[in-house]
Amino acid sequence: MTDDLFRSDAYLRECEARIVHIHEDGIVLDRTVFYPLGGGQAGDCGRLVLADGREIAIADTRKAKDAEGKPTDEILHVPAPGQADLLGALKPGDTVAAHIDWERRHKLMRFHTATHLLCHLVPQPVNGCSITPEYARLDFHMTDPLDKEALTAGLIRLVEAGHPLTVGAITDAELDANPALVKSMSVQPPRGTGTVRTIRIGSDADSIDFQPCGGTHVANTREIGAVVVTKIEKKSANSRRVVLGWTPTS
Repeated sequence: MTDDLFRSDAYLRECEARIVHIHEDGIVLDRTVFYPLGGGQAGDCGRLVLADGREIAIADTRKAKDAEGKPTDEILHVPAPGQADLLGALKPGDTVAAHIDWERRHKLMRFHTATHLLCHLVPQPVNGCSITPEYARLDFHMTDPLDKEALTAGLIRLVEAGHPLTVGAITDAELDANPALVKSMSVQPPRGTGTVRTIRIGSDADSIDFQPCGGTHVANTREIGAVVVTKIEKKSANSRRVVLGWTPTS
């Protein structure tokens, strides 16, 4: 099992860790600040610094899978190609310092939080999501047209309002009693511990968005910065895609 430190503090940039396993697909640590691909959000990149100062470049982070292809509770740090000699010298029990590419991660946090604001502006089910450092997109299950300028203005208003973000949790039973909290039609929140992680934007009395989510986010909407709607597409008769990007000043 990998202790996923980013769940409780998305601002952690590094941590000391111990190698548990070395698989063909990646390195498993006992604890990590690296977020694995999931929920539409890209996996983290960064580096593992060995005890002697040498560094292993990490190109991606994924959830490990069992023989049936189901995700496990281990996280794989996927090395960049061309590091066979370094990898060959590793062994379980070795200590490393895990460092994420913070600039890239912070863009992911800003975009991910912005997609939650979109869910407030477009209160329709989501049937697709992708969050990268360069852009983010949500596919809404709907037939009505959307206005790019109006959505951008709404995002700017919510960003500048400086709404706080709170990480919380609800029980599986509470989620079952409130299925509308799940905005995504294609991705279900992870279960198994009896509680489900939640993200609330705004206060309890003035909630902008509240939904289960395992991704990384900024602490206040003002931190999102200069994000705009760059494109709206009709993907099908029942799907409208909204694409977010950075303004040149971001």
